[in-house]
Amino acid sequence: MADGKATGQTILVVGGGLTGLTAAVESAEVGHHVILLEKEPQLGGRVSQHNKYFPKLCSPSCGLEINYQRIRNNPRITVHTLAEVTKIEGQAGNYRVSVRKAPRFVSDKCTACGDCSRACSTEVEDPFNLGTAKAKAIRNAHAFAFPSHYFMDPGFAGSEEARKLVEVCPVGAIELDQQAETLELSVGSIVWATGWKPYDAEKIRPYGFGRHANVTTNMRFERLASPFGPTQGKLVRPSDGKEVRKVAFVQCAGSRDHNYLAFCSRICCLASMKQATYVREQYPDSEVTIYYIDLRAMDRYEAFLKKVEADSQIRWTKSKPARIDEDPATKDPVVVGEDTLTGVRYAERYDLVVLATGMEPMSSSAKPPADGVTQDAYGFVVNDGGPVIACGCSAGPVDVASSVQTGTAAALKAIQTALKAGGR
Repeated sequence: MADGKATGQTILVVGGGLTGLTAAVESAEVGHHVILLEKEPQLGGRVSQHNKYFPKLCSPSCGLEINYQRIRNNPRITVHTLAEVTKIEGQAGNYRVSVRKAPRFVSDKCTACGDCSRACSTEVEDPFNLGTAKAKAIRNAHAFAFPSHYFMDPGFAGSEEARKLVEVCPVGAIELDQQAETLELSVGSIVWATGWKPYDAEKIRPYGFGRHANVTTNMRFERLASPFGPTQGKLVRPSDGKEVRKVAFVQCAGSRDHNYLAFCSRICCLASMKQATYVREQYPDSEVTIYYIDLRAMDRYEAFLKKVEADSQIRWTKSKPARIDEDPATKDPVVVGEDTLTGVRYAERYDLVVLATGMEPMSSSAKPPADGVTQDAYGFVVNDGGPVIACGCSAGPVDVASSVQTGTAAALKAIQTALKAGGR
């Protein structure tokens, strides 16, 4: 098969993170036409928010850029951002999918020159930095954004300042009259790669996130460590900008607990080990404590665990802390609990406490993405022959490498489904 059009089949990939990117390019490069949907303004998903991957501690920008180049160079891939599936009907080989595409207010004529953003004085909460910083109301989400043309915050689009910015754009790319539209797609198979979201740490009341200034989460810490983050990679605490030379990581923050998130997300221990190396590299005299129930280095990551364990400035305390208090005068967080191995109670003061929160599926367990889609007790999609082929973290918590593998596997399954339904 030289051209996917010959079969009358198109593969729909829902989710533009690394898993969805993988499924899309792998399907297109063997001849199928692919429609790739992403609900955010730009591709990259959760991986684009990371500072480094474990175990090699390299930047995710490399892996993302390679896939972006593959998309740029492949005419069989059509990308729609700000797009969400609203309905799926039909059967394998002949699905009819309705998609709502929100307005961007900036056309693809945009060259990402940045004139509009520099001229804009209005700032909004920045979801890419998880609420740790403000962003201009017209912008790119991050330094490696693809597509690279800007987008406008919908709440800003009707303002007087937005109208003035129309004259600032040198290529006439700002289009304030854009409206939401509905796309009706006919596809042969559907890959579901909608990813994950961090568990809401404010629900864990004893740990004080949202109330204690210097209690943060693992994903927020990842943005703090990034050179493109709110502090340009300088590890300082939110309350006063003080360097974080004594840091605690609290594992299973809400996880493996039926009061919050009942399951283990597999990668939180490794993520905290990775982040401990950020602290130790930036501040050679720093001290790190990792509070854990069990240490889990899944799959082939035992060597990375051993590497981190070899650092004498990283202390491991087997304990599930009871609570985190705050010194009202200094804003220092104080971790309170009991060492499971020794029975000794502790109340340890830190510059910063990082909660290793778990991974929830983007799809709500109360509302499956389509009729015929099965979800497990936690909301992850089950591959049981329904209308979508789940991969990556839409099917369960996995690391980046496993997400890529499942994206490739989903592409193969999608191709097989389309060919079988087409009588090939």
